[in-house]
Amino acid sequence: MNRRCEDCALAVDSDVADLADSAALDEQRRALCPPCDGCRFVIESGRPAGPPADLPASLSLPAPSDDECQAYWDRFCMPDHVRGHSQSVATVATALAKSARARGLAVDVQTVRAAALLHDLAKAYTIRHGGNHCQLGGAWVMDLTGNAAMAQAVIHHVTWPFDLDFRKHFLPLVVIYADKRVRHEEIVTFDERFSDLLDRYGKTEDIRRKMMNAREQIVAIENGLQTLLGIDLNEDTFDRGRLV
Repeated sequence: MNRRCEDCALAVDSDVADLADSAALDEQRRALCPPCDGCRFVIESGRPAGPPADLPASLSLPAPSDDECQAYWDRFCMPDHVRGHSQSVATVATALAKSARARGLAVDVQTVRAAALLHDLAKAYTIRHGGNHCQLGGAWVMDLTGNAAMAQAVIHHVTWPFDLDFRKHFLPLVVIYADKRVRHEEIVTFDERFSDLLDRYGKTEDIRRKMMNAREQIVAIENGLQTLLGIDLNEDTFDRGRLV
């Protein structure tokens, strides 16, 4: 197993911080942590920012197993709290993917699950060294798996810049939504998750404005998924055996 950096355990939830102000991370905090084994993984320069936007949900590409995803976590020194968060996001995303399959949608459940497990793969690296964890994580996932659909979901797991076509873009949209239903490691309602993020990151009017714009998109995604799947997502147990 790779050496784990102590400063990788920084409890920073930067999804909305990335959206609002990616330059706000503390340089001194990053400097405290020397490169761990995962930090030495070099991505070829000049790689495109992301795969095409029109990848079908049924695209037949290899998806890593849970064990393989956990091996990638080890390789890139993912902190325990980020692992717990990713597992909860995967729980939500997997339940939604199974619901979609039950309604006849061409959705590969393991592809959705693996994308959720790996959506924060680059979080620890960017906390220490800077950069956008969505873009870097997407490049890593593309390099590791060759699965362009998964890479697209990782790149766009904070916001979606294209149309909300749930049949065409189910994978990235469900990962975005699942991530917004998990506060740290706990599955909560989207309003609870957003309130927590707004309290922690809404330090200026400009940041709060950007966060409110992002909120509108998540509400639209939630409404669209509820219509598509025929369920009330705020009453779904997501296999946790309780209402959220």
